[in-house]
Amino acid sequence: MKTLIICISASCGNTQKIAEEIAGILKAKLVKPCDVDIKNLVKYDLIGIGSGIYNSKHHEILLDIINEFPGVKGKKAFVFSTSSQGTKRFHTALNEKLREKGYEITGEFACRGLDTHGPLGIFQLTGFKKNKGMPGEEDIKNAKLFANDLKNKFIK
Repeated sequence: MKTLIICISASCGNTQKIAEEIAGILKAKLVKPCDVDIKNLVKYDLIGIGSGIYNSKHHEILLDIINEFPGVKGKKAFVFSTSSQGTKRFHTALNEKLREKGYEITGEFACRGLDTHGPLGIFQLTGFKKNKGMPGEEDIKNAKLFANDLKNKFIK
């Protein structure tokens, strides 16, 4: 199964760490949104899409690029993110856009990441950082488990 992962890690590299772990296990091509070749998306059987969470949703670039995706049938996608809360509840908008294009959502992964934004941003001046050291070893382990689960389901 040919796999593509589209990831934007705009702040601290949190999401990039997770994307690299998943891509390594799935033997996926990992690209930034600006490097996506829209006309060749149909060549991929599985597409992963992820970013940090900003204002309770994925990075706006990802939401915009999905509008350019061709409609498909029988293609699978997974969604991942890092955020201050590390919850999948922020995946709704991205999942809906993918489903509108015909993708089946086959899995979701979320974990905590270093937070330098939001209401706690003022404390950055004093050295306070929410979720310092995140994603941590346990998060990386869980990302690998997630990727292995996808691999066992879809990649022969």
